[in-house]
Amino acid sequence: MNNKSEILVVDDDSAHRTMLRTLLSGWQYDIIEADDGSTAIKKVRERPFDLVLMDVRMLKVSGLEALDEIKAFNPAIPVIIMTAYSSLETAVDAIKKGAYDYLTKPLDFDKLKITIKRAMEHIRLKEENRILKESLGKHFDRQNIIGQSPAMIKLLETVAQVAASEATVLINGESGTGKELIAGAIHFNSPRKDGPFVKINCAAITETLLESELFGHEKGAFTGADKRKDGRFVQAHKGSLFLDEVSEMTLAMQVKLLRVLQEREITRVGGDGAVKVDARVIGATNRNLMNMIKESSFREDLFYRLNVISLDIPPLRKRRDDIVLLVQHFLQDFAAKNRKHIKGFTPKAIDRLIRYDWPGNVRELMNAVERAVVLARTEHIDDEDLAIIQTPLGQTAESTPVLDDINYNITLEDMERTAVIKTLKTSDGNKSEAARRLGITRKTLHKKLKKYGIMP
Repeated sequence: MNNKSEILVVDDDSAHRTMLRTLLSGWQYDIIEADDGSTAIKKVRERPFDLVLMDVRMLKVSGLEALDEIKAFNPAIPVIIMTAYSSLETAVDAIKKGAYDYLTKPLDFDKLKITIKRAMEHIRLKEENRILKESLGKHFDRQNIIGQSPAMIKLLETVAQVAASEATVLINGESGTGKELIAGAIHFNSPRKDGPFVKINCAAITETLLESELFGHEKGAFTGADKRKDGRFVQAHKGSLFLDEVSEMTLAMQVKLLRVLQEREITRVGGDGAVKVDARVIGATNRNLMNMIKESSFREDLFYRLNVISLDIPPLRKRRDDIVLLVQHFLQDFAAKNRKHIKGFTPKAIDRLIRYDWPGNVRELMNAVERAVVLARTEHIDDEDLAIIQTPLGQTAESTPVLDDINYNITLEDMERTAVIKTLKTSDGNKSEAARRLGITRKTLHKKLKKYGIMP
């Protein structure tokens, strides 16, 4: 069986067709030739092709006319247009009509090879996405999750399987990767979708308040508790409870959470009686819990209770195929919000976006696009509008040294204090960004700032 991809080469110049046949055959493609647009239309109707490589100017039926007919018959087939430099405007029109790309003559063979490969890959991803949608079912709600890279397709397939179960889920991923979106997709595609989806960030609340927030409290349990309050577990009854940054719970709180997961009941702060709860728990963390277990800062028994199903969200640098889709989505959103008419990004801007490592992941990308939209002075965002992105490929913000000069005669505590101060300064006082660069939580950063007297 022949598994080679089949390309239809359309050109009224027989010598050029022969050259392309020799070249493309050497790249392991099967070649069919057509000497005119009308012949190309006929052949596309007779048999399937993986790609059409077609000249614009032909004597009988032009490439643009043939493109219209081919796309009307089979919108999915990628068409690459070849054009002389003088007809560049015509080639741009072809893109608007649905051509995948255009190449100028004389052809750059390296660029031709790359363009064909990308077109084939683009179609493959579209097909995988179609299959994914079918396998997930017509009613699968992506919850605004954008992505069709192989990594995201695989993740969403797993999410669809996991959603149908009652299993506890632990979502692992760096900050800004979209852990809350994945948790939402699990809930809203589960049998519990008509129940509440309750969220809480365990790192944003002190231990005392976290216990009250999770389990509720009785009237008079503490100063200011003037009435009974239901906690998040009760609020999530018959639904799902999302525990973000679950790794930041103290060991004492971990014991209490473990008991709830085991007994399926809670006791309100200041109360005696147990209250039965029925909530599916979805946890999330950006830290390595196995390392925390070794350091005795996370309970092993709680880990296994949470980690019945484990989902790993890939960082943006490992799914660069999704960057263009994401920026187009953010562009439409922020352009509308800021009442600006921006058509898109220049090739240089796209190149910069794709090459950057995005240590802050999708959240950082979204912020960069919003800033570019606000500052853009033309209808297209250029790389100059993205000047804030300066870190070269392969170097993340975390790998940039914080200390310019290290004095090896000072204490480790003094070095840590210096690192905290400098990182906060280079983050323009943004505590969340400083915490991310230091590899700690915002809550831990606050403790260190207080410890070193940097803040009241």
